[in-house]
Amino acid sequence: MEPRPAARLSGLFMDERRVLTVTELNNSIRSLLEGRFPFVSVAGEISNLHRPASGHLYFTLKDGGAQLRAVLFKIQQRYLTHVPKDGMHVVCRGRISVYEPRGEYQLIADTVEIQGTGALHQAFETLKRRLAAEGLFDEQFKRPLPPFPAHITLITSPLGAAVHDFIRIATRRWPPIRIAVYPAAMQGDQAAAEISRAITTINTSLATDLIVLCRGGGSTEDLWAFNDESLARVIRASALPVVSAVGHEIDFTIADLAADFRAPTPSGAAELLVPDHEALHAGIDRLHAQMCRSLRHRIERNEQRLRFARQQLMTMPYPLDQLRFRLDQLRVHLDRGLDSLLAERTRQLNQTLLRLAPFHPGHLLDLREQRVHGLGARLAQAVFSRIHAGEAQLARTAGILQAVSPLATLARGYAIVRTTGKRQRLVTEATQVRPGDQLAIMLRQGHLVCRVESSEGETAQQESGEQRKKTDDQSSAASTF
Repeated sequence: MEPRPAARLSGLFMDERRVLTVTELNNSIRSLLEGRFPFVSVAGEISNLHRPASGHLYFTLKDGGAQLRAVLFKIQQRYLTHVPKDGMHVVCRGRISVYEPRGEYQLIADTVEIQGTGALHQAFETLKRRLAAEGLFDEQFKRPLPPFPAHITLITSPLGAAVHDFIRIATRRWPPIRIAVYPAAMQGDQAAAEISRAITTINTSLATDLIVLCRGGGSTEDLWAFNDESLARVIRASALPVVSAVGHEIDFTIADLAADFRAPTPSGAAELLVPDHEALHAGIDRLHAQMCRSLRHRIERNEQRLRFARQQLMTMPYPLDQLRFRLDQLRVHLDRGLDSLLAERTRQLNQTLLRLAPFHPGHLLDLREQRVHGLGARLAQAVFSRIHAGEAQLARTAGILQAVSPLATLARGYAIVRTTGKRQRLVTEATQVRPGDQLAIMLRQGHLVCRVESSEGETAQQESGEQRKKTDDQSSAASTF
């Protein structure tokens, strides 16, 4: 593998004892710069512009802090939209190289865009980022191209050289190809609208395999119609595949990104879209010859196998009829053996099924369900018995409570008497109250509030004292006698 320029240059410097010639050093520096800067864009002001007899443009690009020599060869000047002059602000795109005879590095420009192109480039980048964020350029939405198109429609200017190059190359590669030209403006304010109408019309009224946007190279302003947002959306909405063959390989437009395929140039589109009949015929001839060789080798191998088989048959110790008879006997034995083996395996299977029947999940499930039903019935009977016993116990307890309940006593005509006031007391003796006191009487149903009119407790107490005194006197008299 060839070493990189930087590696070659570092190798030269590492050998300090080696003395380099000026040519060797300049050549190494040129390789290093061209490998490091294969393509750059530089903005600056033109100065020291001159055109020698060769027709090339030599000038200096400068800004406030530095300057750079540049050259625009005569063949690249056809893409200029304006004649460069000293003092113009431009954007040059190209590669860095070294002019070895003078040991000066310079910019070899491919394109020179006059001031204002920078704004167009910024607008292009802004639109590209926005449409890419929408997914308009996603590869998954792009349509496949037909491998052998029979009809191609070119949207182009009939007067341009690009359409003639495309037709010439396409018909040379595939003479049966049919090409239709749909004329439309390829630059200017109305170009994008005309191209969009052409794509829509072709989709609705023409029978074609694919659409090619065909235009030669030009400046950014010339190709600006292909950076139109509406045109990009029409391209994506097309039912037919759309190929963008606009400008040169270094020219990129929004239409290139929105199309199903981008060709570097119109001529390159013809090379890529149309098959080469000579290459196809050569490929067919090659495949035909390969197929013939393969068939011939297969036939030869089969003939050899057939001859060998015949020789084997001729040298066999048993006649073919005996072999057939032996084969029939073996077939009969095989059938009997298979039937016997099948019957034995069936018997073993039935026995296994009988042994497994008690353990079958369905059978076990039936037994468990029967047990669950029995336990459920027993549980219900036990619950019923327990409830019945509880009800009887409850009735007996209720009878006892009813017998000793104060409410039963009240029902027989008794009452509960309490004093009224903040501290209520039960009244059990007449001596606990005095005339004028209020009493609260609780009956079997309801309450009464009564006032004491009189109390017989003191009279009874006095009579009881007099009776006891009389009895004591009688006892004393009796003892005297």
